[in-house]
Amino acid sequence: MLVRAAIGFSSVNEASEPAETEITEPVELCRTDGTLNPDAVGFSRVPLHTCNLSGRWGRKKRWDYWCVTSDDFVLSLTYADIDYLGLAAVWFLDRRSGETFSAGMGTPLGIGFDLPDTVGGGPMRYDHLGLDIYIREEVAGTRLGAAARKRDGRVVYADVLVALPEGHETLSVVVPWDERTFQYTSKHNTRPAIGWVRTNEESYEAGSDTNSWGCLDFGRGIWPHRIVWNWGSASGRCDGRVLGLQLGGRWTDGTGSTENGIVIDGRLHKISEDLEWTYDREEWKRPWRIRTPRSERVDLSFIPEFERGEGVNLGAARTEVHQCFGTYHGTVLRDDGSAVALEGLYGWAEEARQRW
Repeated sequence: MLVRAAIGFSSVNEASEPAETEITEPVELCRTDGTLNPDAVGFSRVPLHTCNLSGRWGRKKRWDYWCVTSDDFVLSLTYADIDYLGLAAVWFLDRRSGETFSAGMGTPLGIGFDLPDTVGGGPMRYDHLGLDIYIREEVAGTRLGAAARKRDGRVVYADVLVALPEGHETLSVVVPWDERTFQYTSKHNTRPAIGWVRTNEESYEAGSDTNSWGCLDFGRGIWPHRIVWNWGSASGRCDGRVLGLQLGGRWTDGTGSTENGIVIDGRLHKISEDLEWTYDREEWKRPWRIRTPRSERVDLSFIPEFERGEGVNLGAARTEVHQCFGTYHGTVLRDDGSAVALEGLYGWAEEARQRW
């Protein structure tokens, strides 16, 4: 089944991008009654929001998701609390062999999970039954660590520092469905990664000579019961520049906000036009197309190399995620309209369907 997901525009001028407010001062996400603070709606180039969520039990969703990509491997860590469940997970892909490793633990009611209200606002750790995951801030950046052992004897150990260069810009945005349902997301890419991963038989190094980058998806919000989203991210070097993609779709439909932007040599170029995503839900590894249908800001193809499909069905709660890793090709435009060509920029594109 071919899917073409195009989302609407809030601009009355179809030839230009919708206007989004740029936030430049610290702001609280919520009013004292737990509803959305109108002054928090907009985007920023560095994290400035305090996500003071309250009330609405069952609808609050908090997570920190980190993904490190390199020439040889992909490593991801998840630390999340979705009110009625806490989740810690590690996932690893050997890009050369296609072998994977995954380990995760869930805790009812999120007992023991403590996530800060700000990006980098405090350490997070889960250590139980053979799974140890930690995320902590250091002077140079964020330290990611994992030690996981499965019953079949397979293990993964990891220690990676994801650096935050001085002046590096990221994309943070508030997506408002209404004053009672909303999401703050802070997406970071092109953050240099250095460290190592070890399995039973192999050792892998992360560093500048292995094209290694860290990506953060920090999310805090109050969500509707059902939602579908697309997300794409990539980091690497093209034409002598460090280039990062942050692409989203569907879940931002009709809100006047997007999570779209490119980062070139540490500077964010915000894209406020919505994206059209075209892909085949029956053949996930067929090429994807991602573009801005009313301009030339984004015109990309994505060629999957590996598909990670996961799903959980608990009746009232259900999740289905198809995350494909591969390469981006095409062009994007800077704020000044000049083009940047991409050829083989490694990252991922996904579709997620949530009933939670």
